[in-house]
This record gives sequence, structure tokens and C-alpha cells, in this order.
Amino acid sequence: MKRKLSILKRYPEIEKLYGYDTSTILIVTLSSAAQIFAAYIFGKILVDWNIFMMIYCFFLGASFTQLYGVIIHEATHNLAAATSFQNRLIGLLANIALPFPIAMSFRRYHLEHHTFQGVIGFDPDLPLEWEKKLIRGNSFLKFIWIIIYPIMYVVRGLAMGKEPCFWEYVNWVVTITFDVLIYQFCGMRGLLYLFLSLWVGYSIHPAAAHFIQEHYTFDDGQETYSYYGILNLFFMNIGYHNEHHDFAKVPWSNLPEIRKIAPEFYDNLAYHTSWFMVHWNFIFQKQYGPQSRVGRTVEDHKKGRKLVKTILNESKILKGE
Repeated sequence: MKRKLSILKRYPEIEKLYGYDTSTILIVTLSSAAQIFAAYIFGKILVDWNIFMMIYCFFLGASFTQLYGVIIHEATHNLAAATSFQNRLIGLLANIALPFPIAMSFRRYHLEHHTFQGVIGFDPDLPLEWEKKLIRGNSFLKFIWIIIYPIMYVVRGLAMGKEPCFWEYVNWVVTITFDVLIYQFCGMRGLLYLFLSLWVGYSIHPAAAHFIQEHYTFDDGQETYSYYGILNLFFMNIGYHNEHHDFAKVPWSNLPEIRKIAPEFYDNLAYHTSWFMVHWNFIFQKQYGPQSRVGRTVEDHKKGRKLVKTILNESKILKGE
């Protein structure tokens, strides 16, 4: 928050980057059609091409899964269309080729993550205590943990102990309906392809390393990290995470502009250039594990918020507002 205020003070033109990017709708429409078409091909035509299906699943199917996750993230922040309702529909559209309902639960819990980042018991993105105690720095257990990461997302959500909201029920109905339709038109094998794409895309796929890249502490004192590698071109700049947390109203297509305008605020921060190496270092270096997240009490969180409000008020006084 302090960095955001400092950037806006020096570069108020950053606010011109706020808004939404409707090209996201075209991307999700074309990519969903491509993924469902692949499910039909593998389910009804290439029924004996098991090895090819697995290779395609890893390189393209899982990549589509990650792309849908990015689009759901954009829609969660209302960055794909003008209204919250339209963005919810875009989130549901991105969930069509994902055989498990994700979009609306992600919207609910991710916004809480932004509000309560690192607050124990409030940030649903934080690993649970038993995860940290069980796995620690064990390389084999960390690899297994990454493999079952899709399950851990569900478990952490359930651990929050909240009743599903209306839109989460809508998500379930839409997803089950499309699962049935895909089963009817693509067969069980086509549906299996989508499940495999989901699993790989949210676990061992290189782009899935952004789950670790974003907030696992690789440098003392730094809580959030960006990724500035070539795969941002394919995954809608999801790697620009410091920039996103500073300016959550900026759509994916404008995130690189933030760093271009204010390089002195970002170039001095630690960042990643390879998602593969994020996974590699996380797994094989003993100092890293689920415990490598900054955690704070709700009392410390409130003190921090109070300090930010004080800074904002002082800034307004200096401006004569």
C-alpha cells in the first residue's frame, strides 16, 4: 500500500491504466471452444492414442486450464467487462471447459486474500498448519504436495467453514450441466481428458508455479514476487504480481506498463524469470516449503491498516483537501 501511494504521488497517470479489457471475452471463447473440440477428438476419434493424449494434455490441455484460471482471476477483479454481473458470467464461461466448479468460489476467496493477505485464519491462500508441520523441507513430500495442490485448494476453502453463496450454487449447476453435455457428446474419455488437463494444469505444469512464485518468500523481508519471463505472453501477464497487488484495477494487458512507468519501484525487488526454476528450487532446496509464507495476526493487520489510513489522511492535509 505504501508503494502504491508513492507511485501514484510520483506518477498519477497510472490511474489512466485502470479499466477493463474486453479482449478477454474473445480469448476465453476461442480457448474454451478449442479445449472442448480437443475433448471431442480424444473422446470420439483418437480413442487409442493414449500417449499422444497425455502429451497433448500436458503441453496444451493443461496450458488451457491455466489460461482459464487467469481469466477467472481477471473476471474476479471485474477487469473483463463493465459490470460485476457481466464479469461473473465471463467467469462461468471460463469454467465451462473445467469439469469442476472453480470460478465463483475463487472469486469469493481471492477477494478475501487481497483484503487479508497473510492474515492467519482470514487469508484462504495460506497453507494450513498441518501442511506446514507435515511437509516442511522434505523434497519428496513437497513434490507430492504440488501433485495434490488442486485438492489443497478445496481443503483450504472448506477449512474457512463458510456456507456456499448463491453464485457458487449457480457455478455447480452450470458445471454439472456442461459435464453431462460433454459426456454425451465427447464420451467418458473426452471428460477424462478435461479432468487430466485440470489436474496437471493446477499441479506440475510450469505455469502452475505461479501459485508458489506469488507469495512464497524466496528473499528475506519480501512477501510478494513477480515473474518476468516469456510465458507471460501466453498467460496474460499473470506473472506481474507485485504490480497486480499494487493496482488491482489494472487489467492484464496494462500490467507491464506499470513497471515501465515506475521501474525504480519494481526493478530493485527480487523477482523470478523461470517458473520451472521456481518449482525446482522450491522442491529441492530444504529451506523452502509450505511454511515459507509471511503470516501475521489480525491485530497486526489492523495496526497496518490504521497506519495506512494515517498516511492517507496526512497526504490529504498536505494537499489541502
